[in-house]
Amino acid sequence: MDDLFQLNKKKLGFGLMRLPKDGSGKINAEETMRMVDRFIEQGFSYFDAAYSYPGAEEMFRIAVSSRYPRDSYTLASKMSSGALSDDFKPDKMFEEQLRRTGLDYIDFYLLHSMQSENLQIFDKYDAWSFGQKLKKEGKIRHLGFSFHDSPELLDKILSEHPEAEFVQLQINYLDWDSAKVQSAGVYEVARKHNKPIIIMEPVKGGLLANLQSDITKPFGSASPSSMALRFAAGLDGVLAVLSGMSTMEQLEENTKIFSPLEKLSDEEMKAIHFVKESIKKLQVIECTGCGYCLSGCPQKISIPDIFKLMNEEAVIRDKNSIRKRYSSMVKDGKSGAASSCIRCGKCERICPQKLPIRNLLSKAEGLIG
Repeated sequence: MDDLFQLNKKKLGFGLMRLPKDGSGKINAEETMRMVDRFIEQGFSYFDAAYSYPGAEEMFRIAVSSRYPRDSYTLASKMSSGALSDDFKPDKMFEEQLRRTGLDYIDFYLLHSMQSENLQIFDKYDAWSFGQKLKKEGKIRHLGFSFHDSPELLDKILSEHPEAEFVQLQINYLDWDSAKVQSAGVYEVARKHNKPIIIMEPVKGGLLANLQSDITKPFGSASPSSMALRFAAGLDGVLAVLSGMSTMEQLEENTKIFSPLEKLSDEEMKAIHFVKESIKKLQVIECTGCGYCLSGCPQKISIPDIFKLMNEEAVIRDKNSIRKRYSSMVKDGKSGAASSCIRCGKCERICPQKLPIRNLLSKAEGLIG
C-alpha cells in the first residue's frame, strides 16, 4: 500500500461538499478557483468529491482539471447507491462522472457511505466487480469505500472484499468513544486489515471548530479546529484528512496546520478529553450538516439548519435571537416547520450519524419555535 501514500504526501484533503456559495446559493466558481490555486500552490493535491455532492464534480472540472496538469492533483470520487437503478447502473454513473470531472481516470474510487441499509444495492449492481473492472481498464487507480456503521460490519466487508485498498471513516475526538459512530472501533478494524485510512468529518461538520471560548479554554492559544485536525491526522495509517472548506480563511488556517503537521502532546490530549466531556454535558446534537436527510423529506424540513440552531441555543445567552432566526427561516420558505414532520422515518434511515431525527424535531418546536 506504499504507493497510495506516495500519491498524497501532504495529508490535508480538500473536501468539495461544502464549497463557497454566492448570494443565490450557487457554488461561487471564482472563489473556489482562488482557494484551489492557494491549496495547490502550497503543495497540497488531494480533492474529494462524490456523484451525490451537488455541483462538486462539475466544479472540480472548472477549478482543477481544466486548469492544472494531470500529475499535479489526485481526485477521489464515489459511486452513490441512492442514484443507482435498473436504468442507471454503475457504468452509466461512472461515464457521467468522467464527463463531469473532465478526466480520463479517477485516482481513488469509492463505494459511497456503505452501511447495512445499502449493502444490498451495491450487491444488486455488482459494484465490487465493476470497480475491479475499472481498475484493470486503467479508468481508476485505487478502489475503496466510505463507511458509516459498526466495527463488526466493517470487519465483515473487509474480510469478504480484500480488493478494497483503502477505507474512508468518520473519525474525530468527539466520536472516538461514541456508542453510535464508534470511531475508535472502526479505526482499529481498518488497522487490523492493514488498510490505509482517509478521515472524514475530523471537525464533525464544523461543530468542533465553532465551540464557545469558555469550553475551549484548555486549548490555550490553539484554535479548536487545529486541535481537532491534529488529533485525526496524528493517528497511524492515515492517508488523508478531509476538510470541507468554505472560505479562504479556513483554507489558510488548515494548510498552515499541515505545514508541517505536529502531533498532539500528552498535555494537549488531556485538554482534548476535557473539552470532549464539556461538549457531552451540553447534550449537543451531533449533526455534521451532510444534508443526506434532505432529499427524501416530504415536508421539505431543513433538518441540518434546525439542528444547528438547537445547538446554538444550548450554548448562547440570547435565546430570542435563535427563535427569530428559526421563525424567519420557516416564514421565508427556506424550511418546513419542525412541527410539520409526519414521522415517516426516511431521514433516519439514511442519516450517517444514526440520529433520532423525528424525536429531535419534536423537541425543536418547543425549544426554538
